[in-house]
Amino acid sequence: MKNISYPEIKDKIVAFISSGVTRSGAKGAVIGLSGGIDSALTAFLTVSALGKENVLGLLLPEKGISSKQDIDDAIEVANILGIEYKIIEISPVLASFSSAIPVFDSRAKTANGNLKARTRMCILYYHANIMGRMVVGTGNKTELLLGYFTKYGDGGVDIEPIGDLYKTQVRGLSKYMGIPARIIEKTPTAGLWPGQTDESELGVSYEVADQILTMLVDEKKNISEIKAKFPPEIVDKLAARISASGHKIMPPPAIEIGTNP
Repeated sequence: MKNISYPEIKDKIVAFISSGVTRSGAKGAVIGLSGGIDSALTAFLTVSALGKENVLGLLLPEKGISSKQDIDDAIEVANILGIEYKIIEISPVLASFSSAIPVFDSRAKTANGNLKARTRMCILYYHANIMGRMVVGTGNKTELLLGYFTKYGDGGVDIEPIGDLYKTQVRGLSKYMGIPARIIEKTPTAGLWPGQTDESELGVSYEVADQILTMLVDEKKNISEIKAKFPPEIVDKLAARISASGHKIMPPPAIEIGTNP
């Protein structure tokens, strides 16, 4: 991966956030704070762009799933930045869903994980709507390329400030901006079920994934060339994920009927 200038990248992203909010006529931003590096960096950048008084952080933990450390880290980010934050425990909402859906299956891990992400999206947008603000997303380039997010869940946002930064670049920019080392170094997880981690689900470390994706997507290398440097099964798996998840970042398709007689 090529070297990047973090001061320059910071300035570009800050300008992107500022212009995006201004063009939309919004009065500020709402961000979901998970206690992880992506949301922490997004919050730091958004405050730099809009000022702390125009940013609301929402902590949306689930009882028995979200760790105390993640909640404490999210609160620390909010306190460092001096932004308003709220903690809304989502378990009662999820319980309402489970009791209202006749076919609800507690063993359906993926479906239930997606339901949690979509519940959080609804709460973020509710606050954004009543405050006249935008929902600022926290997805990075690695996640977006691999479809490692929930459609209409954590992918349901107005802008993605760090969406063109690979995970390893997110870590570099976070260090530059002074985000606490504990948050930068913790094991990445979406917190959707006990013991879940990003890298165990992806089957590859972010460091390796980012190198492969850079060659495949940015440098347009031939896949056989990439397989000469990395395990072929990993390369095939990542390429397949890109192909299978493209619909997640595209508008829903509609048939073109035409209006001419």
